[in-house]
Amino acid sequence: MDIDKELEALMNDPLLNMTEQERALFDIPEDMKKVIEKRAKADYVAQRKPCPDFYLYQPIFEKAHQELREGIRNLAKLSKTETIEAGQYFIIDGQMLFLEHLDSNIQWREKVRGRNGRTRCIYENGTESDILLQTLRKSVMENGYVLTEPEETTHRKFFKNTDIKDNDHVTGYLYVLRSLSDNPKIKAQKNLYKIGFSTTSVEERIANAANEPTYLMAPVEIVETFKIVNMNSHIFEKLIHQLFDIVNFQVRITDEKGKTHKPKEWFIVPLHIIEAVVHKIEDGSILKYTYNPQMQCLEKKNIKRTISYDTTGMKILTLNIKKVFFDQIVKGEKCIEYRELKQTTLNKYTYIDEADGKRYLRRYDALRLFVGYKKDRESALVQVLNTTYNNGIVEYHLGKLLELI
Repeated sequence: MDIDKELEALMNDPLLNMTEQERALFDIPEDMKKVIEKRAKADYVAQRKPCPDFYLYQPIFEKAHQELREGIRNLAKLSKTETIEAGQYFIIDGQMLFLEHLDSNIQWREKVRGRNGRTRCIYENGTESDILLQTLRKSVMENGYVLTEPEETTHRKFFKNTDIKDNDHVTGYLYVLRSLSDNPKIKAQKNLYKIGFSTTSVEERIANAANEPTYLMAPVEIVETFKIVNMNSHIFEKLIHQLFDIVNFQVRITDEKGKTHKPKEWFIVPLHIIEAVVHKIEDGSILKYTYNPQMQCLEKKNIKRTISYDTTGMKILTLNIKKVFFDQIVKGEKCIEYRELKQTTLNKYTYIDEADGKRYLRRYDALRLFVGYKKDRESALVQVLNTTYNNGIVEYHLGKLLELI
């Protein structure tokens, strides 16, 4: 058998002959080639790199941490509508960063429904990056916090001030104690303090501490004492214990008679946080905060803000939508709201022009969206860029988020 002849006969088989038209079936169209080439090119990804002038920023990070410890600054969750500006501090995954600069060409992008562009972010570990503004926003909202602006501290003379006026009424004393117990579990616990209240002097109140379960059956040391002036001491006690309930120290103590007790007024919290909370109770702002034990600082509650948007002269269409779609629209992930045109909704979405007798789509300037039917339901006002009709479906093309309640 001649192998060469067999191969030659095989290669000359008419079945393998292809016309130019048939070969063209395997060609990739030019427009598809461009798409493939575009996808093959990796998008620019911001990478952290050493910050050459970090020595200029290290002091401001140290100051920001100090202000957090002292309660001058606090943590807050970034809201969906809150603007990010240069000069702000953020914490993402436990690391602080400073937004040093926003690109001067930063502008509104319909795709992300917000301003977007490059930034210069300085990190406290000595690195920097030029991540996109919307990437920064997403990271902060999902895994971080924004630091609030410094608060005024001129009011901080509070209860330790001995200059009590004649018409002031001292209703009690707040005391902060440190245990001198030899119990290994108690002795090893850092930032363990008892926060208590007394209508008599603190010294008198703790005179028998070594024999009382509430003091862990051991002597105690007075760390701080505050006079409660012109306030209901029971309300004061309730506020401070509710705030620190998340870090309540769990321990069982046995008294001299062998009875087991679970003291409730011991908390694992830094002293400066206790002092900051006392000041915020005084000025009435404590209800706006919670305690974040991981970051060991106060966190401002994410209270929804009502933005008063002037809708005078605007045509508004009110719709009720599901929570999942509402969130997608607010985040900019859903840019078209669809409504089926039915006999019962003809007058809502369309109208008949008396001039020619034809039916047309109603044009609205914005959609007022509601979630559910409860009194405190979520609401948003969203700009309508265009309205189209396709196979029985009215399509509202959405623009900017004008209001979030």
